[in-house]
Amino acid sequence: MIEVLAKLSRGPVFLAGEVLECVITFTNPLSASSTSASSEMLAWASAQIHCQFHASENRVALPPSDGSKHDVQAENETVFVPNRGERGQCILSTPPKILFCDLRLDPGESKSYSYCETLPVDGPPSFRGQSVKYVYKLTIGCQRVNSPIKLLRVPFRVLVLHGLKDYQFPQDEAVAPSNPFLEEEESLKKDSRLADLATELLMVATSRRSLHLYNISNTRGKVGTFCIFKTVYKIGEDVIGTFNFSEGDIPCLQFSVSLQTEESIQEEFQRRRGQPISFTVHARHQESCLHTAQSSFSLPIPLSSTPGFTTNIVSLKWRLHFEFVTSGESAGTCLVRGSQSEAVTWTGVEQMAVDTFSWDLPIKVLPTNPILASYVSQFSSTNSITI
Repeated sequence: MIEVLAKLSRGPVFLAGEVLECVITFTNPLSASSTSASSEMLAWASAQIHCQFHASENRVALPPSDGSKHDVQAENETVFVPNRGERGQCILSTPPKILFCDLRLDPGESKSYSYCETLPVDGPPSFRGQSVKYVYKLTIGCQRVNSPIKLLRVPFRVLVLHGLKDYQFPQDEAVAPSNPFLEEEESLKKDSRLADLATELLMVATSRRSLHLYNISNTRGKVGTFCIFKTVYKIGEDVIGTFNFSEGDIPCLQFSVSLQTEESIQEEFQRRRGQPISFTVHARHQESCLHTAQSSFSLPIPLSSTPGFTTNIVSLKWRLHFEFVTSGESAGTCLVRGSQSEAVTWTGVEQMAVDTFSWDLPIKVLPTNPILASYVSQFSSTNSITI
């Protein structure tokens, strides 16, 4: 029996273009003093990153693919197939790397190997929607002598920030002498610079503030104004907006604001022509606002949500969805006098004619620092298997 433990060094969330590092430890758990203690032999072990794509048959019409025949692998084969038994299609994979061949582990002995691979920048982000799914996994395959291949899968999340792919790092070290023995250190240094660059680009893109004012009105007149200071956010930020109903001609009885994503399939892949867009609500604020001069809302963008993106099959966009309930009468008729005595009591009317209308405001949502997103990730940094 051999225990295989895989641990992602920096957490389960990465930016496309970063280097994923995983430490894989193979252990013979038997104690040397055990009566049944014996050495264990592994023929080989290999690791590879792949992205699985799965689409809903009711919503997405995909062209036939020949890749499905590789999802099944006979137990007596010695070929490493990382996506064996996985649903969907493998749309992206890195070259497999051999960790070792012919490893002998004495009782109580363990050996560790470091796997490093740069995540492709041209792949989609991790996404679990109503129509499609993009799932990234690091698969470690190993085989004991005269035994079937066993697979250990380590799922992780990938965020994609557009603009990193074409960025050229300044050649500030061009004058320094090159050292072929520092290749790995230079790679890790570049990876750190990539993360710093991403943080800087996100900060610049989401820190710009400018006043955006919108008049809220229906067919009968002005209801009020809406104010928001920016329309570009990172996941984890709060979307804050304010309303001013004091200058409105039509009383607003109630409003609600929903933070939504709209998932649309590209026209050539739609199962039915003109099929509806899928909406997901991530946060919602509702308030009764009759005789309210000003109001505000704050909606958090979950760190676990997917920033907006577009592939050849699906598009994900963010928006604020507003719904307003207005009175069909003037503001003065919303209250009635309860009695004619000296003490006057005002009460609300029992019935009122109302109008409802909605409005959508597109916003842009970008990724955030992957270390911050790791704190709320559903994936574990450590996975294990016994073979």
